[in-house]
Amino acid sequence: MWRAREKNNKIQLSFKYRIYPTREVEEKLLRVMQVEAKVYNALLDAVNNARKEGKKITPKDTQDMLKGLKTEGKELVYSKALQMVNNQLWYNINSLHELKKKGKKVGKLRYKKILKIVNYNQSGFKIDGDKLILSKIGEVKALFHRPLEGEVKGVIIKKSATGWYAIFQVDVEKEPLERTGKVVGIDLGVEKLVTTSDGVVIENPKVFDKVEKRIKILQKSLSRKKKGSRNYEKVRKKLAKIHEHVKNLMSDYIHKVTSWLVEQYDEIYVEDLDVKEMVEDSNSKTLRKHILHSDFSRFMSHLSYKASRAGRRVVKVDPRDTSKTCAWCGYVKKDLTLADRVFVCPRCGWTVDRDYNASLNIRRAGSGLPREPVDRKPLLYIPFSEGVYSEFPRRSRKSSPRGGDAPSARAG
Repeated sequence: MWRAREKNNKIQLSFKYRIYPTREVEEKLLRVMQVEAKVYNALLDAVNNARKEGKKITPKDTQDMLKGLKTEGKELVYSKALQMVNNQLWYNINSLHELKKKGKKVGKLRYKKILKIVNYNQSGFKIDGDKLILSKIGEVKALFHRPLEGEVKGVIIKKSATGWYAIFQVDVEKEPLERTGKVVGIDLGVEKLVTTSDGVVIENPKVFDKVEKRIKILQKSLSRKKKGSRNYEKVRKKLAKIHEHVKNLMSDYIHKVTSWLVEQYDEIYVEDLDVKEMVEDSNSKTLRKHILHSDFSRFMSHLSYKASRAGRRVVKVDPRDTSKTCAWCGYVKKDLTLADRVFVCPRCGWTVDRDYNASLNIRRAGSGLPREPVDRKPLLYIPFSEGVYSEFPRRSRKSSPRGGDAPSARAG
């Protein structure tokens, strides 16, 4: 589930459910996706040709072209789904344009062999018990593992390595939580996923590291297979399933962490991170890998929509020098490196875990409150297993392990 957009006292969310099409329905879906790709390519051709000739072309122009397209099999696709193909094309065009404006090197849009989604927007679908009825496709069994909330506005059918899914776009009412009177600064990181200004450290499970060896073996095996052969497809699917498993495991963990933060705090202050820039600026291949697989962008997306629905507030602050500034006296330690996991202030002697120090600075920057004495208790370390399999963290610090990289704070 994730946030799409907000409107007045409602918020649009997406709920994802597994579906089980019969072989006949699956063949229809695949055929529709192939036809959609042909339509996408035809519209992309029209855009490219118009620009070569110096003519202006708009999304409305390409939408008007849909009726006249002579694409084989076009009658198999629901009309609204074809319109969404046009929307997808222009979303891709605009995304490239925005990247170019920011000075990024961008290529051209590629042609598609198949689109992996069918988008029913506003109409063309119906829910009947555990069945999803799709126009021009038929009936599909759905596994509603959780109630489908709100007013359904659309559904996207998606094919992935692990099967078929229906993603329902729904409008739901906001549900403000009772105020707790608490605010927090959080530092996101690679060594520790979250460190809070209240002294809670949440482990970064680095799930990808645990399967990386297996992935490398499969990649080597794939490189030796003939592309398009049965054995090639067999290994490719195994590889795709592992990647999707890693993604799903991390996504579930992030859901739990962000839900806990929103339940506990009225205001959450967090650094305004540019993940792409962090990856590009890093000289370490291992660090780049860990930044990407920590999924900070997904974390911020989940935190923002959950806070919005619960009546909480997320405030992004400037990340400059949050780790290098002493939370006790304000001295900026310019020579602090990524290898320095403990912050030692040369002016006042403040010695503390660097991420905890950063979280205190983030809290002060977000709240605008003056610098104040901070908690000197040991940090509460929450391992991945506890975050996933038990009540997310409800222990006291006295009953918790401290963790080797979370030293007590002290001032000289």
